[in-house]
Amino acid sequence: MKFYALTITMLLLPAFVVPASDEPAQDLIIKHFQAQAGAGVKFSADRGKAFFLAKHKGGKPKTPSCTVCHTRSPLNAGKTRAGKRIAPMALSKTSDRFSELKKVEKWFRRNCRSVLGRECTASEKGDYLAFMTSQ
Repeated sequence: MKFYALTITMLLLPAFVVPASDEPAQDLIIKHFQAQAGAGVKFSADRGKAFFLAKHKGGKPKTPSCTVCHTRSPLNAGKTRAGKRIAPMALSKTSDRFSELKKVEKWFRRNCRSVLGRECTASEKGDYLAFMTSQ
């Protein structure tokens, strides 16, 4: 009986698997933040660039800007304050960048708290990703 149940499960399982999307993972992640931000919000690469380059208040004094670790150009490799290399943020230089939502959320949470002293909004995340995926 167990054998038959296993066989039936194995035969039916493919019917319940969601097919992979042909859409790039980065686009799906941007759509995730778009849903959070709301239909009326349009992400902007220009705002994302301004956010990336700006000096912010509220975060840690040693990390007032994204550029402290990531350099002023997302095309260049950066360095953590501990000296560890960070691959370029630009999608054109690091093709798997922004491809896993869990990782993207983790790094936004950590870095936004450090730079801003708070979580980034969905609009800030979307603008930032619009900028980085355009590079």
